[in-house]
Parts: sequence; structure tokens; C-alpha cells
Amino acid sequence: QVQLKESGGGLVQAGGSLRLSCAASGRTFSTYSMGWFRQAPGKERDVVAAINWSGGSTYYTDSVKGRFAISRDNGKNTVYLQMNSLQPEDTAVYYCAATPATGGLNYYRDYDPSVSYYWGQGTQVTVSS
Repeated sequence: QVQLKESGGGLVQAGGSLRLSCAASGRTFSTYSMGWFRQAPGKERDVVAAINWSGGSTYYTDSVKGRFAISRDNGKNTVYLQMNSLQPEDTAVYYCAATPATGGLNYYRDYDPSVSYYWGQGTQVTVSS
């Protein structure tokens, strides 16, 4: 089992940047694929980006390609989401998630409520126009 805690959210103007961090407990962080999801008020939870256990494979939803970058540091048990050129439509609660590495990035093409993701508590990102 893994416990996740996000940080780095906040209020930023359009065009600005934020870096989210997700710290994981335990000594088996490298056995998990990691992802970032977001959920805006009244909307469904959506995948933003994901990264495999080694960092050698990543996935991004189309709306963030070229603006966001996911990375991980297995030595620090942390996954990051660098968000640049933020827009008001990026406003949401951002959640970190983990799944066993054996699944690769299969669980991050779309949010699947039947999948047993490990979740963090979320961090609010608000982008003002």
C-alpha cells in the first residue's frame, strides 16, 4: 500500500506556472506507475498525465501537451507535475494517483472508476484570467 500527499497548488495568473509535487510513503515507490488527475466543479475527474515506474514512458492528455511535464524521482519517492502557460480552464483540484507498475500506463488513458487507484487528498489550482 502507498500513501500520497500532494503540494504546490495555489492561485496563479493566466500564463503563469506552478509545480505540483506528490510525496509517497513507503519504500516501494518504484513499483508504481504514477499519474495526475484533475476535477473541476461539476465535472468528471480526468487524466492529466502519467509516468511509468522508471520515468521512461509518459502520457499526456491532449489539452496539456507542450505545457505540462510529468517527472519522478524514485530516490525521493516523489512525482512532479510542472505546469506552464496555465489557463483558466486548468482550474481544478489536482489529484495524484498510483497503480501497480505491472499495469504500465494502461489505467491512465481515461479515468476508470472500477480501478483501485491509490489517491492523494488533492491540491487546488486556480488560474485567474
